[in-house]
Amino acid sequence: MCLLLGASGVGKTLLVGTDLTDIVVPSKITIRELGGCMSPIWPSYYGNCHSLLFMVDAANPTQLSASCVQLLGLLSAEGLAEASVLILFNKTDLPCYMTVEEMKSLIRLPDIIACAKQNISTAEISAHKGTGLAGVLHWLQDTRRTDS
Repeated sequence: MCLLLGASGVGKTLLVGTDLTDIVVPSKITIRELGGCMSPIWPSYYGNCHSLLFMVDAANPTQLSASCVQLLGLLSAEGLAEASVLILFNKTDLPCYMTVEEMKSLIRLPDIIACAKQNISTAEISAHKGTGLAGVLHWLQDTRRTDS
């Protein structure tokens, strides 16, 4: 199981729809999207999670600190200690988006990666235009292979 998490309005539903989505790329990968408003119950889904997609809205700088707090909570969760993590910087198709370098600097991502138990990767995407989604599929496939 792969969880797709992030704050409300970051574009998770646009990426996979609501609730469960199965992607078949040699083998089946189930992605469960949980809305940002459901964050209090996210821990009840950690048990079957082998990989985590965490989405950040690159066009909403006021939400970045809240997303960082959510990410830190996820990375410190015991149930996700073994999960591989892909941070998706979404909405890069909008003219007002922050660069990935700016966002990484603002949330101190190098420090987070250095202290995290999980293997963390990043991707710049546009769920609306489909930009970068091939890389996400490759990451899911590679993560699936290492979990098997």
